[in-house]
Amino acid sequence: MKKLTTDERVRVISALVEGNSIRATSRMTGIAKNTIVKLLREIGCACTEFQNKVLRNLKTRRVQCDEIWSFCYSKAKNVPKEKREMFGFGEVWTWIAIDADTKLVPCWLVGLRDGGYATDFIRDLASRLSNRVQLTTDGHKPYLEAVEDGLGREIDYSQLVKVYGRDKSSETRYSPPQCVGCTKTDRVGKPDPKHVSTSFVERQNLTMRMGMRRFTRLINELSKKVENLAHAVGLHFMHYNFVRVNLSLRVTPAMKAGVSDHVWEIEEMVGLLDEF
Repeated sequence: MKKLTTDERVRVISALVEGNSIRATSRMTGIAKNTIVKLLREIGCACTEFQNKVLRNLKTRRVQCDEIWSFCYSKAKNVPKEKREMFGFGEVWTWIAIDADTKLVPCWLVGLRDGGYATDFIRDLASRLSNRVQLTTDGHKPYLEAVEDGLGREIDYSQLVKVYGRDKSSETRYSPPQCVGCTKTDRVGKPDPKHVSTSFVERQNLTMRMGMRRFTRLINELSKKVENLAHAVGLHFMHYNFVRVNLSLRVTPAMKAGVSDHVWEIEEMVGLLDEF
């Protein structure tokens, strides 16, 4: 297998973080698909380990959480019977937390949409916070027990549930019916009603779909292995947190959160391969 130079690694990573597929990146760079996949695994691991180390003791005030759907191997209805109970075949969900002020994504988790993963996700989030926060999630029930287990009573927690109108045309289209309102339910503490929102984390879902081809809906791009999906997510959030300047903040989320003092270049990301 070809050993890539630093410039070649930069070209590959630059293409991947801008939403290009493995095959498209191969065509653009002239580098073999298997070599690109190997680099994705290596840089994904390095980026995940780096962020796991530095995204700690965060002075966050408001956090929003959500889950985004994807699939591996094939959609659930097409998974062979012998693989249907195995993780990584069919539906896969990515749990995401975002700081509503700095737009930093302090943690994420690739897994299933059940109580066990919810608990692991909230525990990870709690380990990264240095003070009491206001948390908003959707109405997914596993959050209730997970928040109690991971954060206890030292939190101001609300759930926001959107209400959709009935639309007969929704049966023949992909998008959901029009949102006609929402209900807000305080679960723990005294959340500020003005900041009970999931808007930023829902916008992050769109950023993920635009930045990772395997998350884009209604196309034939997918992750064949759940491990590669996790590596792509780690790479995406490294680029999002440290490299990509937020247009409203005019700095990167990591700079706004005080985690970094400069805008990273792709070359610096490549340098993580020698450290992790």
